[in-house]
Amino acid sequence: MKAEIISIGSEITSGQSLDTNSQWLSRGLSAIGVPVHFHTTLGDDLEENIEAFRIASRRADLVLSTGGLGPTQDDLTREALAIVGGVPLVEDAASLAAIAEMFARRNRVMAERNRVQALFPQGAEVLPNRVGTAPGIWMKVGNSTFGCMPGVPSEMRIMFEEQVAPRLRGIGGQGRVIVHRKINLFGRGESELEADAMDLTARGRHPEVGITAHDATISFRVTAEGTSEAEALRAIEPTIALIRERFAELIVGEGTEDVAEALVAQLVRTNSTLAVAESCTGGLIAHLITALPGVSPYFPGGVVSYANEVKESILGVPRELLEAYGAVSEEVAIAMAKGVRERLGARIGLSVTGIAGPTGGTPTKPVGLVYLGLATADRVQTRRLDIGPDQPRDTIQRRAAKQAINWVRLNLLRENG
Repeated sequence: MKAEIISIGSEITSGQSLDTNSQWLSRGLSAIGVPVHFHTTLGDDLEENIEAFRIASRRADLVLSTGGLGPTQDDLTREALAIVGGVPLVEDAASLAAIAEMFARRNRVMAERNRVQALFPQGAEVLPNRVGTAPGIWMKVGNSTFGCMPGVPSEMRIMFEEQVAPRLRGIGGQGRVIVHRKINLFGRGESELEADAMDLTARGRHPEVGITAHDATISFRVTAEGTSEAEALRAIEPTIALIRERFAELIVGEGTEDVAEALVAQLVRTNSTLAVAESCTGGLIAHLITALPGVSPYFPGGVVSYANEVKESILGVPRELLEAYGAVSEEVAIAMAKGVRERLGARIGLSVTGIAGPTGGTPTKPVGLVYLGLATADRVQTRRLDIGPDQPRDTIQRRAAKQAINWVRLNLLRENG
């Protein structure tokens, strides 16, 4: 079975609202063994709705739509589906009664316009909506089955779970389960990583492996299927093991886990504490770390030492260093790391100082230049990052923060086995 998901609403195409329904439905369909091949998003235009439904009916066995089932003039799903199916709209008495009852329970008067929500293409099956006023539609059009649901996420999810999923299991979804695993890596570029994974990402490979990039984190997305979840997981595990073996030090986690989670795991494992001194990142490192629960014993705090005066007075950076080398230098990065470690009583001190732009760069110190400092009781290290003068300010800040966090993680990993 090949599925398509259609999200309807001008608020989505205009960018005013985010389409979360398609993502949720794709995951829901995967869980019952139905692969999604197409996502379509369109506005509240009748002719465009008709054309989208026609295209979907020719290329997909299952079409799930969300939105366009309300009572207003721009809710066009029922009308478009009737036209594509070549049938008239007819009123369903039971649905009209259920809508009226819903209004009564809420002590509201049902407007005459709400009667349109009880209209269905002739021959369609009603999908009851127990939490809203918009019933869904289940209808066969040619060789395709259409399931039309409300656009309100909470209503859509309940209708899918209670009405749509059971029907799908009865017409072809049953017996197959699709599982997904996402392995996240950090420290190398997407093309560089794929060069070492050509056998994994080859077309036609099973399990299927895709590679994506987000905010400098590279993800391997592995997909397998089987007659049960256990069988699918058995099929996927050898590929996961191969990725872990081949890219061991680069792996920072699974699913939504990223470098901050990986660092905290190393802090916990080694019973280490970390304090940070931030200049150009403005507290972003501390934010990423403290967003995780249970980190308090391992992170006493941080200092946002944006001004040189703060670097001097709070961190104890000598004025002579600032005057001789400038705030963006390896010498100052070392002094910041040592200062924050000593003042906050941490085992490790981490610092970051750089030029986030878009102004402030010079030929010798361009925008995107960042220095990191790392201090422990017995050693200090520095690292230079050249993130690039063409990058936006927030990109420079986020990449510097993630590089700094990952640097500490790798040091803990290598020093403590």
